[in-house]
Amino acid sequence: MRAAARWARAVRWYLGELTGEAEYDRHCERHRRRHPGVPVPTRREYEVLRAVRREGRPEGRCC
Repeated sequence: MRAAARWARAVRWYLGELTGEAEYDRHCERHRRRHPGVPVPTRREYEVLRAVRREGRPEGRCC
């Protein structure tokens, strides 16, 4: 039973990293620590902000 639970946690962690969900979760944690009392951006708002930042600094990309 414990091995199955560990395996399930590992799969969940991997899928979160693969899909980018973990990145959003880390952003929410940082936001709550650095800006207490300020609402956390929704996933959609976060993706828009991320895209704007990425487009504003294209030096790290090949195209």
